Amino acid sequence: MSTANKKVMVVGGGIAGLTAAWELSQLDIDVELIEKTCFLGGYAIQFCCKATDECVTCGACSAEDMLCNVVNEPKIKVHLATEVEKINKNGKLSASLKKSSPQTDTAEGGVAKGYSKNNSPLLVVVDKSSCKKIPDGAVEFDDIELQNKIDDIDAVVLASGFTPFNAEIKGTYGYNKFNNLVTGLDLEHIIRKNGKVVRPSDGKEPKAVAFIQCVGSRDENLGNLWCSQVCCPYALRMAEQTKYKNPDTDITIFYMDIQNAGKNFPVFYEKCKSDMRFVRNIPVDLYPIKDDKLEMRYMNDDDGLSVKEVFDMVVLSIGIMPGSDNVELSELLDINLNQDGFFACKDKFNRTSTSKDGIFIAGTVQGPKTIAASMAHATQAAGEVMKYLGVSK
Repeated sequence: MSTANKKVMVVGGGIAGLTAAWELSQLDIDVELIEKTCFLGGYAIQFCCKATDECVTCGACSAEDMLCNVVNEPKIKVHLATEVEKINKNGKLSASLKKSSPQTDTAEGGVAKGYSKNNSPLLVVVDKSSCKKIPDGAVEFDDIELQNKIDDIDAVVLASGFTPFNAEIKGTYGYNKFNNLVTGLDLEHIIRKNGKVVRPSDGKEPKAVAFIQCVGSRDENLGNLWCSQVCCPYALRMAEQTKYKNPDTDITIFYMDIQNAGKNFPVFYEKCKSDMRFVRNIPVDLYPIKDDKLEMRYMNDDDGLSVKEVFDMVVLSIGIMPGSDNVELSELLDINLNQDGFFACKDKFNRTSTSKDGIFIAGTVQGPKTIAASMAHATQAAGEVMKYLGVSK
């Protein structure tokens, strides 16, 4: 069957949505890409390159490359600041669209950015009501045009991503109360902006840094029993990059166990163990002390006694949670969620399938994944769409 006049709607402009859209466009499918925020790339495009003296396959470059592919592909029509309001089925699908609320990075003073090579802005969208200074070449949120409806949709790929765990829920750590306590995502932004790890309080390089793993994941008290898969590799890569740029920095990793992430990870892990200290224990709480340092308390495994240590900076490796609008999207598309709140697969041998024919899932909407795994899952979803349309790749 020919791909002529075939149209697929991809919901979500993160790395999975970008990959699915790109793969379909290369098979001559028209793609309508719906993204509720003001920029493409999701969380992946915000990640910094973590290369030291060689590439550590963190995936940041893949996200940038795919973003550039998509924005230059005429078969893909991008709808920014847009949400699906209603799905109608009368033969083919049609979607009613609505403009989303401004979702900007408040740390940047009301500016939402998508990045391209060398950290140069590919797209800058601002909300005038909260932006103190509007950058040159910026697009105002109110000027983004909305297309009210998309007709003649043959299939849908849902790739709306995940929500990072809210570290404030772990109240004993004091996130958003202490200056030099940050999440892994915060640290990504710090490295992007400064080219290295610095303390938010004074801009100085920390001499002692602690990473606390599994914050929000594998936590029975929270009911979050899953492993987020990304926390170990991103923490170790950032820790190794920190050590590479400042060999005098002492780094400690507090962990339950370290999850393997890719064929080269064991070798990388062995190198990390020679460069930094690993403590198989999750700290109990943190306290601010003089000079904006943080005192950490944890239980010694050997004798059960309390141990106290002081760090210049502490990084919380937060986990992947189900998307905040998963319930709404589940009802809208009439597809099922699993017990954890991610989207369920109809067929355990096909992780892109859903309970509704013609609707497929890609990336972290189905569960935690790395950038590479999300891209592979999205490629599989594109292949399943082609099968559904009766078109061979």
